[in-house]
Amino acid sequence: MKVERHAIPGVLSIQPAAFTDDRGTFYESWSLERYAAAGMPEEFVQDNISRSARGVVRGLHFQSPHAQGKLISVLQGEILDVAVDIRRGSPTFGQWVAIKLDHLTGAQFYVPPGCAHGFQALSDAAVVHYKCTDSYRPDCERSLLWSDEALSIRWPLEPQLSAKDTDAPRLREIDEAALPSFTP
Repeated sequence: MKVERHAIPGVLSIQPAAFTDDRGTFYESWSLERYAAAGMPEEFVQDNISRSARGVVRGLHFQSPHAQGKLISVLQGEILDVAVDIRRGSPTFGQWVAIKLDHLTGAQFYVPPGCAHGFQALSDAAVVHYKCTDSYRPDCERSLLWSDEALSIRWPLEPQLSAKDTDAPRLREIDEAALPSFTP
């Protein structure tokens, strides 16, 4: 397993060791021992799967309180996956990291609790799996505007959005008390 740490504290790219032959490919997508050694000590309590059409942007989402860490992988297709540091007191507050994930490589992206998360489907269909460190709580769900000019995220395709994501506030419009805190 190869782990890359990004500039945002806690954000990781993971490339599991894959075993390929003429029958196909096998890789381990989660191991408590290995992933904890890589810097993910959180316990995962919920798994989610979403299916999106080409161009769909889901996000940028976060929970506060009850922030969720997310381990994201793609079961079908390709996405651009984005993590935005919105943790009060973080040295990288307002910065973002994006990587492409697809079902062929098995690569994963870990977004730590307190970061907003979103992705855009780049293929005709994308099936995304993510493990979460806290349960979904509708009363704690929050959104950050996907096109916030202060972030300048470069989404590659014309977006398809939900009403909730279209009407989300910019980072500067979110009450500081509603943002998660950074814990080094």
